[in-house]
Amino acid sequence: MCVSHVSRRTALLGGAALLTSAAVAAPVHAAPRHGVLDLTYPLGPSFPGFEPGEEAAVRTVKTIEDDGYYMQEWTVLEHIGTHVDAPAHFTTGGRVATDLRPAELITPAVVIDIAWKGPEGVVTVDDVKRFERRHGRIPDGAAVLMYSGWGARIGDGDAYRNGLIFPGFGVDACEWLLARRRIRSLGVDTLSIDPGSSTTFDTHLALTGADRYGIENLANLDRLPPTGARIFVGLIPYENGSGGQARVLATW
Repeated sequence: MCVSHVSRRTALLGGAALLTSAAVAAPVHAAPRHGVLDLTYPLGPSFPGFEPGEEAAVRTVKTIEDDGYYMQEWTVLEHIGTHVDAPAHFTTGGRVATDLRPAELITPAVVIDIAWKGPEGVVTVDDVKRFERRHGRIPDGAAVLMYSGWGARIGDGDAYRNGLIFPGFGVDACEWLLARRRIRSLGVDTLSIDPGSSTTFDTHLALTGADRYGIENLANLDRLPPTGARIFVGLIPYENGSGGQARVLATW
């Protein structure tokens, strides 16, 4: 019987190769095995709108010292801060905020990382297929969330808006996900599910035209695992709302 001899050098080189392979295979961002995470930004007058001048306004109308209780008055658009785009936002006759059922607002979620693509990054069909080769099939009825790293700019309105140059979902990826994975929603960590440079809003039209909703200005997606999470979208039920602010929570 022949017994092969493995030298110490060979073993060390093999171990190094395994470590290198593991490092390459590791996710760009890692999340704890179990957790609960808030994906919502606090809303205040400094939160950037899609266009300058769309920011929220607030004033104090009652104080404990003068009135015995504290209360503020807010002036906000439906589409500021972490918020939902209901189908009616871009589709005539589409469902409004109060039409979205609780079962639609609690969904499995996956996170596609395109931070490496930079400000003009677009989620493509190839990105979706690459994600599935690495993490498995996206479940039907899921929220597909784009992580671009854009939250690093949130403290600077001009940088966050960036002249409306920021990442989003390409319409081809949206249509593929609708047809092949029957997704429930798309979510982004930017001001729009369309790339910021879009003037035709094709992704909005495809998504809302399929009676699905979008979620914009999501926080902390770098702390969410790529798969295995479930999100709760606590949408404010504005009557006849084209969408509205939402407290978005994740658990896994």
